[in-house]
Amino acid sequence: MKYIVVLGDGMAGRPLEELEGKTTLEAAVTPVMDGLAAKAELGMASMVPEGMAPGSDTANLAVMGYDPKIYYTGRSPLEALSIGVDMEETDVSFRCNIVTLSEEEGAYEDRTMIDHSSDEISTEDAAVLMEALKEGLKKEGYEFYVGTSYRHLLIWKNGKVVELTPPHDILTKVIGDYLPEDAVLREMMKKSYEILNHHPLNEERRKKGLHPANSAWFWGAGKKPSLTSFEERTGKKGVMISAVDLLKGIAVGAGMDRIIVEGANGGLHTNYRGKATAAVQALTRDGYDFAYIHVEAPDEMGHQGSITDKITAIEKVDAEVLRVLVDGLKDAGEDYRVLVLPDHPTPIEVRTHTGEPVPYLLYDSTESKEGKNAYNEKTAATTGRNWSDGYRLIGHLLQEETC
Repeated sequence: MKYIVVLGDGMAGRPLEELEGKTTLEAAVTPVMDGLAAKAELGMASMVPEGMAPGSDTANLAVMGYDPKIYYTGRSPLEALSIGVDMEETDVSFRCNIVTLSEEEGAYEDRTMIDHSSDEISTEDAAVLMEALKEGLKKEGYEFYVGTSYRHLLIWKNGKVVELTPPHDILTKVIGDYLPEDAVLREMMKKSYEILNHHPLNEERRKKGLHPANSAWFWGAGKKPSLTSFEERTGKKGVMISAVDLLKGIAVGAGMDRIIVEGANGGLHTNYRGKATAAVQALTRDGYDFAYIHVEAPDEMGHQGSITDKITAIEKVDAEVLRVLVDGLKDAGEDYRVLVLPDHPTPIEVRTHTGEPVPYLLYDSTESKEGKNAYNEKTAATTGRNWSDGYRLIGHLLQEETC
């Protein structure tokens, strides 16, 4: 038996007037998900423990089976694992987004958060800007590292964990009330705008109609994490397939292998099919028992507030990830169990993560259940199945626990 998680990041949402009361998941055309739903178990699962922020960090840890209340030490330390930064016990890491702020005359504090991803800036462009920050913000005890797209890293030696606001939580808002209280971090962010706003690369981006990536934004502070081995805990040899450093870092911490798929970039135009093909090969040829396929695009489109693009991303998950996966395993003659779900909702109207339970679909190729005619928030909620401790759901997938 092979086991797979297909994770559509932020895929769930809330009913929208523009969609006549449907969510984006309901409105999307998803024949593969719906076909499986007719023969699968549906239900709801709470992946964000009460009192914790509804981030992809806490939620994906839970989906992987790690209780966030025990294992969570911050988002950026997990990303540091992916980048290959060997943190000391006294280090504090921070996510360093390259963001777009408004450019009107006036103080840095009076600027507005326009775009947390700078039009999903390429890693190549971001690396150029990060080099400028490394040089311009050089300071003993602080070190910058290049990550993927707009997602980068700052390490503070012998630092302190401070409360900071994710930039995707304050889109369209004035930033002054959300800047760090720590004077050094605050000053570094202000200076980053001076370094980046008229950088030659940003001038070229403006000419192309792209948002300038004109400021660093620090958030997600935390200390070195310690996860138990996924294989030792479950007896399953697992592989992670994701474009984002957070998920790659969780895999490193859990002792799982990672597959880097060419063209997988965490955006709307990522290589969906390549991820599914890589998973099929890993499961049918390379000896893996478990694959975690993470797709960031629905979440990014939710942050951008684009109904059309979020629906497109969900439909791509269905047509180019799930269909390729199911067909590939069937052609190989493999029995499998697949869990389809989001980690958290990213509703269009709020453009950030929320902590409501998410709908899940659990399909077993060796048995047929009496399911529902579609997979979405409403059909899943009507089943009465609810995993209040969402981190236990993976045990159900692996046939270790029952609802």
